[in-house]
Amino acid sequence: MKNYPSTFGVFESMRSLNGKIVRLNAHLERLKIGCAALKIRLPVSVDKLKKEIKAEAGNSALGDKYIRLSVWLEGGISGYAVLIKKYTPYSLSKYRKGFRAQTTPWRQDENSYLARVKVIERSLYERSYSKAKAGGFDEAIILNSRGYVAEGSRSNIFMVKGGELFTPAVECGCLDGITKRAVIDMATKEGIETFEAKLTLKDLENGDEAFLTNSLMGVMPLVSINNIKTGRGKAGKLTKWFIKRYNSLLK
Repeated sequence: MKNYPSTFGVFESMRSLNGKIVRLNAHLERLKIGCAALKIRLPVSVDKLKKEIKAEAGNSALGDKYIRLSVWLEGGISGYAVLIKKYTPYSLSKYRKGFRAQTTPWRQDENSYLARVKVIERSLYERSYSKAKAGGFDEAIILNSRGYVAEGSRSNIFMVKGGELFTPAVECGCLDGITKRAVIDMATKEGIETFEAKLTLKDLENGDEAFLTNSLMGVMPLVSINNIKTGRGKAGKLTKWFIKRYNSLLK
C-alpha cells in the first residue's frame, strides 16, 4: 500500500476493464459520503477527479487496471492521489473452487461511523486478512461486538437460503459495497427476494450457498468458514448465476 501523508482519510478501489472504469460514478459518490463523514473537504471537484482518473487510466499501457483513489486530511489541508497498477484477475479455477474463510478474533464496532466508511486506516482489516492468509485461508470474516457477521476483510458477504438472498445489514458494521449494491439490483430485477439482516455464523453454515463480493473480484463463491462447509462446500447454482450475470454486465 502506498504511504500517504495521513491515514485520516478515505479511498476507493476500482477496476478498469476494456478501457472502462467499472461503476466510477458510484465509487465517487461513496467517496463524497466518506469525506463528509470525516469532515474532509474534497481538494478538487468530483468532475475534476473523474477526468483525472479517466486520463491517467487511459494513459496507462497496463491493460486491465486496478485504480485506487485516496483523499486524506493532514494539518487541516486535504490532499488526494490516484494510484494505477496492472489488474491481476483470479483464475477461473478459483471461481469454481471458491474461497475458504476464517473468522478473526478482532471485532468490528458496529456503532462506529467508521465501520460504514472506507477509511485509509485499515488495521482491523489488514491484521485480520494477514492472520487468515497465514493460516492458509483466502479471506477473513469479521464479526461485530454482538457476534453477528459484519463483513469480510476485503468483501461483503451473501447467503442463499430457499432461493432467497441474505446479506448483513449496514447496521451490523459493514461497508455498503458497490458490488453488493449491484448484486442486490440484479436480484431485484430477477425477482429474487433480498433481505439485509442480522446473520450469525450458524446461519451461513446452514445456508444453501454463500458468496463474497467486491469491486475487484466481482462475485466469488464462499465454500467454508473455519473449515466448516457453507452449503455443500462448493459454488451453488445461484452463485454461479450471479457470477455469470455480473461478468456479462462488465462487457
